[in-house]
Parts: sequence; structure tokens; C-alpha cells
Amino acid sequence: MRPANVVTAVADVLAGTAIAGYFIPTVVYSGGFWWGELPPNTFSAAAVLILCLSTIGLYSGGIILNDVFDAELDKIERPERPIPSGLISRNAAAVFGGIFFFIGVFAAGLYSKEAQYLAIAIMVSCLVYDKYLKHHSFFGPLNMGLCRGFNLLLGISIVSGQVQQLWYLAVIPVLYIAAITMISRGEVHGGSRHVLYFAASLYLLVIGAIAAFGIRNAQVVPTLIFLGIFAVMIFIPLFKALKNPTGPNIGKAVKSGVIALILMNAAWASAFGVWHVAILISLLLPLSLVLSKAFAVT
Repeated sequence: MRPANVVTAVADVLAGTAIAGYFIPTVVYSGGFWWGELPPNTFSAAAVLILCLSTIGLYSGGIILNDVFDAELDKIERPERPIPSGLISRNAAAVFGGIFFFIGVFAAGLYSKEAQYLAIAIMVSCLVYDKYLKHHSFFGPLNMGLCRGFNLLLGISIVSGQVQQLWYLAVIPVLYIAAITMISRGEVHGGSRHVLYFAASLYLLVIGAIAAFGIRNAQVVPTLIFLGIFAVMIFIPLFKALKNPTGPNIGKAVKSGVIALILMNAAWASAFGVWHVAILISLLLPLSLVLSKAFAVT
């Protein structure tokens, strides 16, 4: 399941809810005063938790079935993984992954049809990647990025109609995850500096895009704080990999890139003026780091 990664998926959904304006008070004028309050019967912690449960199921299902489809290759390249090492059978893992996909789609359906459609899109994207496109040089990274893009939209779907208004924001996590996926191709046998430089350019594009939203929404300082920490976390291991693009160095760059998604999502929340949610998201980082020491990230 790679629990450290699952935490980053929860961060995607929380960022999406912040972007959608779910936590922003509605300001009304009444009795000679301006009052700020959340619209009645719209805010619910249960709704946020349901969408978080959905992404936990979807991400876990995708990761588990990734190992199911890769079982034969992993016997050669990654024999320490659960299936080739004999810790769990391939059939049992397939059932386990299917259960998590069911949880993900069912939980989303408890909230809304729109959320459920997005959950199904995430599940299908995961399966297409795991089974068919993983090793394609262009469509593989793009497909993997789509999973994260839909995941951000899953959080945005918490406010009806916002997905139709803000769908284009999914392009940013698509680019970021596509970059990480390209880098990850070199985890076993080493990688190409050209790919690493291209990934670095995509990283800069992502940082610039989120910063632009922070500037547009007059949230420059908090957004840049989170983006600065995010940049340090992703670029230090990437520069080391550029100097020496061996498998272990690339693996560290991938691991940092995945976990740093939490900070990227905190920056999203800050850029849309929801600093308290940004802090909540950032608190997931130590949890993910602790889990990454006990469980594989890549």
C-alpha cells in the first residue's frame, strides 16, 4: 500500500477542498454589520473525511494492483517486494486491491455523484497505467499524472459546480507527477541527465504556476514560504542525481518528490487564502516521513 504515499493523496484532497472555497466564510451585511459565517448546512467535517477515505481507497488500490501487474518483472528487478518475496500471493493481492478500489468509489458515492464519477476516473486511470501504459515513455507519465490531477479535482468536488470552474488546475499536478514518473524510470539501472533536466524545468513551471495564483489572490508571503520549503525538498536530491545519475540517487529524488507533494498541496491552500488548512496539510509531512522509513515509497 505504501502508506507514506497514501498520506500525500489525502493532502491532494485537502488542497482541493481549500481551493474550492469550502472553508472560506460567506460575508453578509445584516443589521448594520458585516458578518462572516460558513453557509448553513454546507460545511461538514464528515464530508471532508469521506473524500479522504475515498482517496485512501483509490490510491491504495492503484499501488497494490501495480505490484500485481508487475509481479513477474519484480522477481528480477525488485525481489524484495511483497509478492515476489512470497509474503503475499498474487491472487490475494489482487483481491486486496479490488477491495480498496471498492472502498474508494463507494465512499465518494456517499458524498455525490460528481465525486463518484471522479473516483471511477481515478480507478480507471490507475488500471490503465498499471496494465498498459506504465512503460510508455510519453503516455505513461501523462497517465500517472492524470491520476493526481483527478485526485485534486476529487477534493474540489466538495463544492458543487467548482470542478467545472476550476478543472484546469489539474494540469499542475499532472505536470509534476509526469516529471517524477519520468525520473523514476532510472531507479533500477540509472537514468539520463536530459530527463532530469527536463523534469527540473517542469518543477520550475509548477512552482511558478502556484506562485502566480498566490500573487493573484494576494497571498504572496504564505505561498512563497511553502513553495520555498517545497523547492528545497525536491531540488536538493535532484541536483545530486544530476551530478551522479545512479539508481540509488534517482530513487532518493523520486522519494523526496513524492513526499514533497504534501508541501505543494499546502502551497495550493495558501495560494487560495486558506492558511489554516495549509498548516493542517503541512502537519502530514512528518507522518509521511515516519511512514517512509518503515515502508517503501517507490
